[in-house]
Amino acid sequence: MASVKKLGILGSTGSIGVSTLDIVAAFPDQFEVVTLTAGNNLARLEEQIRRFRPKMVAVISPEGAQELRSRLGSQAPLILSGVEGLVACACQQEIDMMVSAIVGAAGLIPTMAAIEAGKDIALANKETLVTAGSLVTEAVARHGVRLFPVDSEHSAIFQSLEGHRMHDVRRLILTASGGPFRNRPLSEMRNVTPADALAHPNWSMGRKISIDSATMMNKGLEVIEARWLFDVPADRIAVHIHPQSIVHSLVEYIDGAVIAQLGIPDMKTPIAYALSHPNRLPLELPALDLCSMRNLTFDEPDLERFPCLALAYEALAMGGTAPAVLNAANEVAVDAFLHEQIAFLDIATVIRTTLKGHEVRPLEQIDEVLRADLWGRKEARRLIDIVGKGGHACCK
Repeated sequence: MASVKKLGILGSTGSIGVSTLDIVAAFPDQFEVVTLTAGNNLARLEEQIRRFRPKMVAVISPEGAQELRSRLGSQAPLILSGVEGLVACACQQEIDMMVSAIVGAAGLIPTMAAIEAGKDIALANKETLVTAGSLVTEAVARHGVRLFPVDSEHSAIFQSLEGHRMHDVRRLILTASGGPFRNRPLSEMRNVTPADALAHPNWSMGRKISIDSATMMNKGLEVIEARWLFDVPADRIAVHIHPQSIVHSLVEYIDGAVIAQLGIPDMKTPIAYALSHPNRLPLELPALDLCSMRNLTFDEPDLERFPCLALAYEALAMGGTAPAVLNAANEVAVDAFLHEQIAFLDIATVIRTTLKGHEVRPLEQIDEVLRADLWGRKEARRLIDIVGKGGHACCK
């Protein structure tokens, strides 16, 4: 009988974290939760602690940690806070695999700490590879750990590559739904609201990722992630609009064969495969009924409609610290849009202008990523302040 795999989960109260714990609950003989970390959703975290009994937990603030201790009383595990708490949870000695599901650049430090502590990683936090791809992949190789993709697109590519040789690959093809604005006239795009942008047609995701899907920055970040996960250059990574979200991604080989992974749009499938690889878990999900579908369609992305996708390719080509700045500016601009401080189309403008003003530096250590991230956030906020005062983000 296989031993129980012991897990830590960075970001347990988000959509990926919740789905991961659903899988743990369905297969208690295969998985055990050792550590959990979360942001400000203390009520959900409290429920998770009571159900899964982790040994260590971390939250953002000392105040949140104290409130959680008060809520749990004698049932409280060791509760830490801040970046130090996240790192401690990521490196806990018993853990076999760390599920990295924190949204945004905040996941980089604890994920790197887990790699350096010799933990295998189930990676849902794409920003870790976007901001520090070369450093992360070097650390993975140096410490002999495995990096399993959780994003549905990268999981699909991972599955479509198994049993094949990388030198036989012609290109990777990431699919994208096109989000809620795929067919909306460009003349109406400036007036879209956060509620409009959050209404994803196929997937249930968090607020930030939903906006990234609407701008297609999510797909741009996935291109950068794919470059590092699979060691394939950008000119061999394509994006196709696939509104039905059934074909999750494809691999084209040099002999013309194309191998794809298909499935219903549910994140439990790629999460479960990352947790159980090379085995598969019998999930209680609806079967994919291809006979009921009239068609599966694919289109080239319109870069005028989705300039953020082009910006991601541009940042990848610039290299060094540019992707970290791209990601930082995007996080700030998306937050500003959600708080109705800028218009939807201003997101790309803020990112473009921030990236244009950045002096790219090579990446040799994590501190350089953090400095680039901080610079990008400050510059994006400065530009947003200009927009808020009635100016243009291109103004200096």
